[in-house]
Amino acid sequence: MAAAQGPVIDTVAKVPFEPKREFRGVWIATVENIDWPTRANMPSADQQKQLIDILNAHQQTGINAVMFQVRPAADAFYAKGSEPWARWLNGKQGQPPVPFYDPLQLAITEAHKRGMELHAWFNPYRATNDARFNLISPDHITNLKPEWFFIYGGKKHFDPGLPEVREYIVKVILNVVDNYDIDGVHMDDYFYPYAISGQKINDSASYAKYGGEFKDIRDWRRNNVDQLIKMIADSVHKHNPRIKFGISPFGIWANKSQNAEGSDTRGGDSYYGQFADSRKWIREGWLDYINPQLYWQIGYRLAAFNTLVDWWSNYTNNHHLYIGQAPYRMAEKASVAFHNTNELPNQIRYLRENPRVQGSVFFSSNSLTKNLYGFTDTLKQNFYRYPALPPPMLWLDSVAPNVPRNLSVTKIAPRTVQLKWEVPLLAADKEPVYGYVIYRFENTEKINLENPENILRINYNIGTVFNDTTVQPGKTYLYVITAIDRLKNESERTPAIAAIIN
Repeated sequence: MAAAQGPVIDTVAKVPFEPKREFRGVWIATVENIDWPTRANMPSADQQKQLIDILNAHQQTGINAVMFQVRPAADAFYAKGSEPWARWLNGKQGQPPVPFYDPLQLAITEAHKRGMELHAWFNPYRATNDARFNLISPDHITNLKPEWFFIYGGKKHFDPGLPEVREYIVKVILNVVDNYDIDGVHMDDYFYPYAISGQKINDSASYAKYGGEFKDIRDWRRNNVDQLIKMIADSVHKHNPRIKFGISPFGIWANKSQNAEGSDTRGGDSYYGQFADSRKWIREGWLDYINPQLYWQIGYRLAAFNTLVDWWSNYTNNHHLYIGQAPYRMAEKASVAFHNTNELPNQIRYLRENPRVQGSVFFSSNSLTKNLYGFTDTLKQNFYRYPALPPPMLWLDSVAPNVPRNLSVTKIAPRTVQLKWEVPLLAADKEPVYGYVIYRFENTEKINLENPENILRINYNIGTVFNDTTVQPGKTYLYVITAIDRLKNESERTPAIAAIIN
């Protein structure tokens, strides 16, 4: 084998249909053992193996981000915090894993090994998920501070109107921000509880105490949630400016019949139904991304997927819009539209035609690992054939790393080439390089870093050596490498190195 070094002239090639930059996420739900662990009494070793198997499956599908539920009900799937262990881990709230391990740390480590971001998913206000209060740990916050909660729908909820509640929730989230190498803080759609006919939210005392100038309790409730979102955004970015903050609200902000600025839909909503002004949060720039749950089909008469994609894309404020999609509905007998194997693929095509949409998040993990109606195979074969980097967030960090240094290639086996390089020089006001993108071209190809077909591997925190075990005799390859930072800003490339396989 011979190796030569030198620049290669780039030419402009047509942009491929499959994007190089796209957020490809999946929710891993832990509440009620929806996705992981699949039962609460599994031995620790089996839990760990199951989580790694799930991450392996998602890596093979092409997923590049995981929303991992760490706080389902004022409890924890992590060790370094003040709230008790979730009962869905080991069957009893407050009981740690035996033998001990830290699920969140494991998820972070294994996701990063596989080139996937890990967003810690918090439920902010839900304190119990059912009425079995006898199962609550003695040191659960509902027992320590019972005056902070109201019961609605048989469940205990934090009262969002109490300043001490907002401070507590922010503190819980910052424990994770400060102690774990997460990529994002993520929240779902549970703010004030979804309305139940005949029931009333018992927050009149806190309204009387803190309502202030608000003449309408509904405006006060929306302001309570706004305050929490703004506090979390400011606090997370102050503690770690490289961590993304995003929320996945109910898919309809408001219907046009309720509000002239609402969407042309006829369904439930977040603004009036949950007192959650989700559109405001992204318009104000408090969120780095918004991820509305658009769990309906294209053309649905009450809430069309396409109508809502278009509506949300008008309010992103140049921040990111990821669309929550619903492969889980393929398992529902009544959801006939989702039994059509073209429905979800057509939704992805629709998203890719809108330049203000940066990707998808799928609910939920087991819908993909079960390959319902062959949808996961379709993702692999038609949409996620090549690796993709999450899109950068230039408002958080717009400075790319310097170029990796001294790339070399060496044949170490008949069909294995080893690449080695040195860490780039650290630019001023930049954190250390977070990873590398390794590109390979055959000698007849022009170097085009925008075509993801040429990405051999995206590495996060895995050093400066890579073995390419897929080379074939009689071919010549060109390798280049770029560096990426935590927010996936990408450096210029190295000079190309040729490897001739004899």
